[in-house]
Amino acid sequence: MLPKSLRLRTEARGRKGTRSSFLRAEGEKKRGDVVLLVLVALYALFGVVMVYSASSYNAEVLYGDEFYFFKKQLLGYVLGLGAMIGIGFFDYRKLYTVKWVRWVVYFVPVALLALVFVPGIGVSNYGATRWIGVGPVTVQPSELAKYGYVVFCAAYIAKDPRRVKSFRGILPLIGSGLLICVLIILEPNMSVTMLVAALMFSMIFLSGTKMVNLAVLLVPFLIALPALILAEPYRLLRLSAFLNPWASPQDEGYQLIQSLYALGNGGWFGVGLFNSRQKYRFLPFAESDFILSVIGEEFGFVGVLCLFAAAGVIVWKGFKIASACDNLFGNLLASGITLAFGIQTLLNALVVSGSIPPTGLPLPLISSGNTSLIITMASMGVLYSISRHNGGQKIHIIQ
Repeated sequence: MLPKSLRLRTEARGRKGTRSSFLRAEGEKKRGDVVLLVLVALYALFGVVMVYSASSYNAEVLYGDEFYFFKKQLLGYVLGLGAMIGIGFFDYRKLYTVKWVRWVVYFVPVALLALVFVPGIGVSNYGATRWIGVGPVTVQPSELAKYGYVVFCAAYIAKDPRRVKSFRGILPLIGSGLLICVLIILEPNMSVTMLVAALMFSMIFLSGTKMVNLAVLLVPFLIALPALILAEPYRLLRLSAFLNPWASPQDEGYQLIQSLYALGNGGWFGVGLFNSRQKYRFLPFAESDFILSVIGEEFGFVGVLCLFAAAGVIVWKGFKIASACDNLFGNLLASGITLAFGIQTLLNALVVSGSIPPTGLPLPLISSGNTSLIITMASMGVLYSISRHNGGQKIHIIQ
């Protein structure tokens, strides 16, 4: 159900065949939520430190340079900081008012996802082809695609909020989401596929559609999930490892067991920064998907709680910006960006703690990986832009 203020402001936009209208706030410019920018910058900077801690030994062994991953992450941090600040001063409403911009934001990532499968362009690693290589630079299109989908959904819903009440009206939201999901699952990357699927359900729910439409959509999803697991033997092995990791302590259960060792070794207050023992090539992907395990070992349970308290504040601020937004597009855009960050953070924590089957999903703003870091920080810049344009002194409807 949409807030009353948003429902009242969108009544003028519901007629089919009329040019879409958009709410624009005029008057004194605001500073926006500067605290959000500072918090994200500090949160990501902590990630740079932890990437060094988790990867220094492995980097020395593999590349002869203990700062190998640290330097890459620091570069990503600097670029991400620039993107966050630069985009923060870009008027996010142009994503809606300038039609070709929102189409580019959606279709460019989709095209890049397709290019992943082109020989010579797609880059394979650990049996998956998820990256595009341009010289020494690699880009993971799925990171762009999830935010492109959020922009597409927000614009589609805001153009005519009444049409999403019917199942036919939400078909474009389903189709655009499924297109991204299919391209990602073919890489294969089931974890990001599930993340995009969760975003799809979330955005459709936020659209205000009837609950029966969500129920109809949920049935085939519940059928497809076990089918996807059965389709690949390695997914069955991961499921078995989740149910009983001690049955294969040297194979599929190894990573989860080492993660639990790290968390257990951390106790309440941890063994201290840079003092993790599991990072000495016991825990696979210690600097990326399982960096939370190293954080838990070095800072303990209390440190992990502090980390997730900071993540919780980011999520809270995102939803606060969404609720204060004076137009439907900004409300949905801020909500979608916040959900993308929050859902991925939660899923990573559940994997690392053994609460759900292991899957390769980085911890946003913390794990090693420049594409994820830069794109996530840029999305936080969009949130800041929305906060800057909230609550103008006067509101007009631009036809």
